[in-house]
Amino acid sequence: MSQPLANITEVLAKHKLSLADYEHIKQILGREPNLVEIGIFSAMWSEHCSYKSSKVHLRGFPTKAPWVIQGPGENAGVIDIGGGYAAVFKMESHNHPSFIEPYQGAATGVGGIMRDVFTMGARPIASLNSLRFGDVKEASKTGAHQRYLVRGVVEGIGGYGNCMGVPTIGGEMSFESCYNGNILVNAFNLGLAKADEIFYGRAEGIGNPVIYVGSKTGRDGLGGAVMSSDSFTEATKSLRPTVQVGDPFTEKLLLEACLELFKTDYVVGIQDMGAAGLTSSSFEMAGRAGSGMKMHLDQVPAREEGMVPYEFMLSESQERMLICAKKGSEAAIIEIFHKWDLDCAVIGEVTDTGRMELFWHGDKVADVPVAPVSEEAPMYERPMTRPSYLDAVNALHVDGFERVSNHAAFETMFTSLEVVDKSWVYGQYDSMVQTNTIKKGGMLDASVIRIKETGGALAMSADCNVRYCYIDPKGGAAVAVMEAGRNVAMSGARPLAITDCLNFGNPENPEVMWQFGQACLGIKEACAELSTPVIGGNVSLYNETNGVSVFPTPSIATVGVNEDQNRVLLSSFQREGNLLYLVGTTRAEFGGSLYLKEVCGVVGGTLPAIDYEAERALWELVIEANKQGLLSAAKDCSSGGVAIALAKMAATSGKGCNVIMNVEDEREIFAESFSRAIIEVSPEHRGAFEAMASKLPHAIIGTVGGAHFTCNDVAMPMDRLQALYFNTFQSVIEQDL
Repeated sequence: MSQPLANITEVLAKHKLSLADYEHIKQILGREPNLVEIGIFSAMWSEHCSYKSSKVHLRGFPTKAPWVIQGPGENAGVIDIGGGYAAVFKMESHNHPSFIEPYQGAATGVGGIMRDVFTMGARPIASLNSLRFGDVKEASKTGAHQRYLVRGVVEGIGGYGNCMGVPTIGGEMSFESCYNGNILVNAFNLGLAKADEIFYGRAEGIGNPVIYVGSKTGRDGLGGAVMSSDSFTEATKSLRPTVQVGDPFTEKLLLEACLELFKTDYVVGIQDMGAAGLTSSSFEMAGRAGSGMKMHLDQVPAREEGMVPYEFMLSESQERMLICAKKGSEAAIIEIFHKWDLDCAVIGEVTDTGRMELFWHGDKVADVPVAPVSEEAPMYERPMTRPSYLDAVNALHVDGFERVSNHAAFETMFTSLEVVDKSWVYGQYDSMVQTNTIKKGGMLDASVIRIKETGGALAMSADCNVRYCYIDPKGGAAVAVMEAGRNVAMSGARPLAITDCLNFGNPENPEVMWQFGQACLGIKEACAELSTPVIGGNVSLYNETNGVSVFPTPSIATVGVNEDQNRVLLSSFQREGNLLYLVGTTRAEFGGSLYLKEVCGVVGGTLPAIDYEAERALWELVIEANKQGLLSAAKDCSSGGVAIALAKMAATSGKGCNVIMNVEDEREIFAESFSRAIIEVSPEHRGAFEAMASKLPHAIIGTVGGAHFTCNDVAMPMDRLQALYFNTFQSVIEQDL
């Protein structure tokens, strides 16, 4: 093997390894490492791959339920959805690459999450995204750059997903100044597979071949996992080469080739080459099986001249997979992939040594024991301190600000970019390809697709109110679980499981680690109380630029099942003359609210009360009443309270409403008390619905119809309401064009 390195201090700094890490590596190897081995440890022990700062807090997540087939630890999680079928889904971040190069960063994030899903043997059938940007409204250089980032990210998501023929059916987007230096791009994908035909990322069976398939390897993405494990500074522009370049047309071929392969019995295990490329895929496959592997890197298909072993192991070129196959099936597998015009090469075999042995033209260039690379990665219990900002922030109260009329407050809040229609965004996504979409972007609350094979439907929603998480990280994370589940329940589906994407700042800051630890506690509590286990996810730390961290952003995506695709509940007004019920208790709770942000200009207050029993009861009422055909529509009350929820229902339906809500303080029409919903019921179902709702607080607050939107002392003609709702976003995002 090549000689140990002389300039070790410089090499360690470049690879984000400490001297303590280096001593640990020498102990594992029993000698000095060479550059290839340093690269391997650097990638596998990066924050992005090893979760060294977060792992201690992730322990104890609820991960099991009778319907969970595969929980965390694989490429994606899997749940049983009935009828012999399974939903395979996961959410991941592509934050750092998307800030540096928005189109490719977002596009490759979409491509990577799709590969995680179809690696499990599932055909991708639906995508969501959760996006955070900074001050896009500002007429400043910062504002212009944020608008550029929005345009690039949306184009990248649409470009890749549309070419793949996978519908993007919904998502969420919010804007806070803390994201000016670090936007967040979280991508979710869900696939469908037969429940007894799930494939796993394992390399076992001594002598079985290890096969490389997909695109050729280049130098793009080198060091991507390490780059995503550090904060940004003014020098980030130099990181552009670490952003991968995607090719959705190749990925489409790879998807179809893999699905054809899965119909055979050739596959022992398969793994996507994601972060850290060939390094992570090979070590993870061998590690899960407790096996070893020999790989001949000179056999890896290359698209650039003069590449060396270090580059082959750490490249993050896209659209590549690693397969462990049954011995003797090599020729048949190569034939399948060549038919789809893809590279395919046998590059190694499974061994019983427990070691990763790498060869280059016959010479051994690395020899690393597999287990310690994952099992002995540094695990930090970083210091945690309650943030100093919380006392002042929690002391803020709506009564400390000058009152404005409800009508003025409504106009300000209703034109918030968080509220208005995002058709400029979802209009760039093909939401109807595959012809299964029932409820798509813009139709409010959860998105829904039918499952032709079972007669049922899958509902899914991605959510996180980052203001809640800023003022109370534990409670805010719990509420993200609640709201994602509530949105799914509002469609008539029963929430079954979540995947998460935990986006936080610099873990070396004790206040950030406290936020992270508290958020994990909130997720654990809410998932246990609501029976929605965590079946997979992603942690993204170091979302910080020049010392400014993002708000705690634990994005949650919930998936639920509706047994009858003909009973999908919509979230817009359906028929004039129908009754509007408010279910749940309203209090003068404004902590973290849209009202405080938009009307008072602050993010602060104390979180509204959490009541899991009330939340479960609301879900159950809507799900069961919908099964009986008693409901016309349902919409949860969240950001902006009852008034904004009603206004969105009116704007999207083109139907007005006349609502009088009984309040003690006139501002309560904007309060954000949890576990509430607007339910539309036809007069003939009034008695049956009220009987079912008898144990929950509920009241008729008005009716659907008319040419005006009216809620207490707020009134607006429907034509103006719709013009504000549908035209505002585009006018802001395209102001530079």
